[in-house]
Amino acid sequence: MSDERVTFELSKEYLELVEQAIAREDASFIRETMDGVNPADISQLLDEVDGERAKYVLDVLNNEIGAEVIEELEEDTRRDFLEEFEPHEIAEYLVEMESDDAVDIINDLPVKTREQVIASINDPETAAHVQELMRYDEDCAGGLMAKEMIVANINWNVKETIEEIRRQVENVERIYSVYVVDDNYKLKGRVSIKKIILSGDRVKIQSIYDEDIIHVETYMDEEEVADIMQKYDLDAVPVLNLQGKLVGRITIDDIIDVITDQAEEDRQLMSGISSDVEEDDTIWAISKARLPWLIIGMVGSTLGALTMGAFEQELDKYVTLVFFIPMLMATGGNVGIQSSTLIIQSLANRSNFEESLTKRLIKMLFTAVLTGLVLAVIAFVIVVVWKGADQMQFGFVVGTAIIGVTLLASIMGTITPLILDKLDVNPAIASGPFITTTNDILGIAVYLAIANLLLP
Repeated sequence: MSDERVTFELSKEYLELVEQAIAREDASFIRETMDGVNPADISQLLDEVDGERAKYVLDVLNNEIGAEVIEELEEDTRRDFLEEFEPHEIAEYLVEMESDDAVDIINDLPVKTREQVIASINDPETAAHVQELMRYDEDCAGGLMAKEMIVANINWNVKETIEEIRRQVENVERIYSVYVVDDNYKLKGRVSIKKIILSGDRVKIQSIYDEDIIHVETYMDEEEVADIMQKYDLDAVPVLNLQGKLVGRITIDDIIDVITDQAEEDRQLMSGISSDVEEDDTIWAISKARLPWLIIGMVGSTLGALTMGAFEQELDKYVTLVFFIPMLMATGGNVGIQSSTLIIQSLANRSNFEESLTKRLIKMLFTAVLTGLVLAVIAFVIVVVWKGADQMQFGFVVGTAIIGVTLLASIMGTITPLILDKLDVNPAIASGPFITTTNDILGIAVYLAIANLLLP
């Protein structure tokens, strides 16, 4: 199938025409207007159509296009959509997919349907690949890999290799490298298509292959695989089992999905959403994901109020102090989030030459002192301009408190993600509501304690 796609724009008018065509079972209209349209655009259209009518659209398209459309559907939409299909119909689409994509879809099906679908796969090679991949957890290299790849024996010559490539390429969507193995299927290296084309028919693969090849093992975590592929800028990476045998490959499109999912999860955690939710989830699911950190925020605010209550006499005597509490809370929260974000970024992009914890803390302290001093001067000027030169004492209190709050927030923002990382807890949960709430309490306490010391 050609990779060329026509530009497609979903409109209400076209959607209405499709719905009318479905109603009158006008298969030719659907085939003609969707000819050459990217499957991702067709899947967007099917999101707007109920399951039974969407199934009709897929039934009139060829299975190869239908398989791509199913792959492009959102997981929740696809799960509901596939309920309209018989197990043998789903199996027909899976044969057209790469094995890793087929397994992802099978794993979303109910257990009984899953078994029926596997039993209905009429291609022995696809069935064997699917059953092998289902042994692995979906979040490890074995669960990410596809079995389809181009493999050449180290003892073949170029002519034999080209013939084998022609045979294997029918099952491989993209060719990034030809992997070279020995008679026991142990990975020896790779050879580029360019070298194969430029070499004579009788040249042995052994004399032109490259031994320098990066690989991953089946048990490796998906995030570790993503880090390796990002670090070495790989389009694909071979996967070995514990015996060193080549069992599959992971391509960049699968890793992009991993990176995207991880970024989305971190973003939600940093914003105080405790589980993976989307806009179209139920009201209860969205509320349940938001409530834990909101409750923690309420508890933190209550503790902040109790802290202020401990300095009730000072607040009654110097009402002006109250006006600057929001400034201090906002500064502490922002500094804490900035510090934690930098640490989380460094944890996500580890190197072999990481700075020691001591060096990180020293750098953080100097940064906090510098930013604190600048903010303190600004705060002092704001107080004096607003309240008058006779209120300089409040300016000194606010400025000194700003320095203290900045130091404390920087420390919290730095050490909390590091501690959580050592405890194998996702450091992203240290950001957002957690650090902000903690800094609010500490900030108020520091501010009012300084006021108590400096004011007469």
